[in-house]
Amino acid sequence: MSIAENIARVRANIERAARATGRDPAEITLVGASKKNDAAACRAAIAGGIDALGENRVQEMTQKLAEHAYDGAPLHFIGHLQRNKAKQVVGRVDVIESVGSEELLRLIDALAENLGVVQDILLEVNIGGEAAKSGFAPEAIPAAAALSAALAHVRLRGLMCIPPVAEEEHGSIPYFEKVRSLYVDINENLYHNRFDMLSMGMSADYEDAVRCGATIVRVGTAIFGSRTDTI
Repeated sequence: MSIAENIARVRANIERAARATGRDPAEITLVGASKKNDAAACRAAIAGGIDALGENRVQEMTQKLAEHAYDGAPLHFIGHLQRNKAKQVVGRVDVIESVGSEELLRLIDALAENLGVVQDILLEVNIGGEAAKSGFAPEAIPAAAALSAALAHVRLRGLMCIPPVAEEEHGSIPYFEKVRSLYVDINENLYHNRFDMLSMGMSADYEDAVRCGATIVRVGTAIFGSRTDTI
């Protein structure tokens, strides 16, 4: 199937999952996770109606920016962002979804100040407490959100998570529910209902994420097919 046909199929699944829980499918942003897919694939996704594109790797993103791969769609950075590469991302993407430490948060604010911009961000929640993954522990999220509110050059839009790999069908749901609860609590008690982005779910579990309240799903393989190492 073509990329456009895959996007249509994923959208149909999102619509079904949204309506099953009384949600408007228009509330959900479909981000095409375009890691290891070339500029032509990104352009095909944009032509096929993708809402936004998401990149995991700074070098690949920089290469494809030079090729105008993302023209016509918002760009999210969705991978682990090393502090020594943050300068290449701040001000060049619409949203950094993967802010996972206080040090990175402060650095993004300083870099954005130097550019005279306000950078939209999400805080990444390490909801499974996995040592191999970046992100804030759930109990550290309120303090990180309070810090974000005090920084003039970042705009916190919500939360993001990557749950542990599910060993059984629907295994991500308990993690999604915990992140959703955290999102609601901080939004209501600290951010006065200004949050509008809850990024949860990938190709294997995006329908469950929608049922649990995600407003963003990051879908790669189900749109672009199996990844290669051509980039």
